[in-house]
Amino acid sequence: MSIMQKIKDIEDEMARTQKNKATAFHLGTLKAKLAKLRRELLDPTSAAGGGGGGGGKGEGFDVNKVGDARVGLVGFPSVGKSTLLTKLTGTLSEAAAYEFTTLTCVPGVIRYRGARIQMLDLPGIIEGAKDGKGRGRQVISTARTCNLILIVLDCLKPITHKKIIEHELEGFGIRLNKKPPGITFRRKDKGGISFTSQVKEPKLDLDSVKAVCSEYKIHNADIHTKEDVDVDDLVDVIEGSRVYIPCIYVINKIDQITLEELNILDKLPHYCPICAYHEWNLDGLVEMIWEYIDPLRVYTKPKGKLPDYDDPVILPRNSSVEDFANKIHKAILKQFKYALVWGTSCKHKPQRVGKDHVLEDEDIVQIIKRV
Repeated sequence: MSIMQKIKDIEDEMARTQKNKATAFHLGTLKAKLAKLRRELLDPTSAAGGGGGGGGKGEGFDVNKVGDARVGLVGFPSVGKSTLLTKLTGTLSEAAAYEFTTLTCVPGVIRYRGARIQMLDLPGIIEGAKDGKGRGRQVISTARTCNLILIVLDCLKPITHKKIIEHELEGFGIRLNKKPPGITFRRKDKGGISFTSQVKEPKLDLDSVKAVCSEYKIHNADIHTKEDVDVDDLVDVIEGSRVYIPCIYVINKIDQITLEELNILDKLPHYCPICAYHEWNLDGLVEMIWEYIDPLRVYTKPKGKLPDYDDPVILPRNSSVEDFANKIHKAILKQFKYALVWGTSCKHKPQRVGKDHVLEDEDIVQIIKRV
């Protein structure tokens, strides 16, 4: 029996099984088995990928990461991804009236607030992409490397397209607009499975935890939950290969709907309505991309000169002076003595700090070297 058939059988059995305390152990086992089979299916070293096709990364998918952040355009064929990339970056990505115009990954770069944001126009995916249909495996594995995913949707197409794309990305271990679950998982040598929770009536119980651990051949572990989580969250933590990526749902072709329909779309969370062809609300989309990436801009200040406001150093949130120095050049830390910082991260201006000092947005840093 192929892996695909095994997955289908487990999904069918889960659909037939009622959810209650009596079936918690059984459902936990099934979910753990399902996660293991999907990992086998996605592993390029597995035999023929379970008949899925599309093993490693294909031509044009090994795109070098340039700039300060990477944004991936994901969606069905002919929803306007190529037009959007061309309008935002000036990079020509072929667009036509037929489907599957883009057959490889086309990169482009946006310059915004001193940052260089790389955008990837990925080929259109189809239902079953996570199982290797079309070039889905290469598309979604490239999407895993992004700091932000833009799911581009055609406002005239059914809203079920959104659910299908989410399902494909979830099946590949991508969790959209979610944070890692508050679960502490620690293996030990003896003592069996210990489960504690800070929640009064948690969804997860000891039977479900033991079922999942048994499937992974884990017989001794301490598991503690800080929030209300379910079996899927526990499987994600044990698997350890999940990525948590922010996502914006870009609704394209709004020139073909009424103002009332547009007002309804505007109330939905994580949505940005645009028209790539007429360049409507592209500035709003770029601003939203910046908010979701949420980077730090840190300015350099040479000794005796004014700060360089034209070319900031772009860093992720909670970065330290050490991260700042490494971004400029790795050899700086060898001669690092201390740093002078102006900005919201310090009490005095300037403040003398060490390399562990955490920086805030638009701080100014001057590094003093040892003589």
